[in-house]
Amino acid sequence: MKKTIVGIMGPSLGATEINLKNAYKLGKLIAENGWVLLTGGRKSGVMDAASLGAKSANGLTIGILPEADTQNISDGVDIAIVTGMGSARNSINVLSSDVVIACGIGAVTVSEIALAIKANKPVILLNNEPESQVFLQYLSPKNVMIVTTPEEAIEQVWQLLNKKPTTINHQPSTINQ
Repeated sequence: MKKTIVGIMGPSLGATEINLKNAYKLGKLIAENGWVLLTGGRKSGVMDAASLGAKSANGLTIGILPEADTQNISDGVDIAIVTGMGSARNSINVLSSDVVIACGIGAVTVSEIALAIKANKPVILLNNEPESQVFLQYLSPKNVMIVTTPEEAIEQVWQLLNKKPTTINHQPSTINQ
């Protein structure tokens, strides 16, 4: 049976402390729910934090690297896909994910969200600026959802997958938004 792949996209160098905390928590929750985490695979920003969070819960992680080598790979990545494609690898990130969670916002993240919308993939926005939320929901009102905590993001993934969660952490987030 195919495993559910949840992609976490977000800023690298421009990631805020809140983005990093949310990404780590998301990665951990994704692993705890038995899903596979997919990120950009690099050792920076949201992709690194999410991968390390998933690894802390013994989750399986995939990193789709833009380079042609694994020199900048996150220590949390189990399976590295080297592409040598630069930003074109964003298509692989999005098309390989069953659900995309955007944790924070940046230029590359916006391109990944746009690709997800074009591919009719569900997109969950966590900790994004109000202006970007309005614009992205305008582009796809049915496929773009806004949440305020990692726990809400996971609950939204369960709803999108039309599955009932067996174990979900309902503890309130300690992260200030």
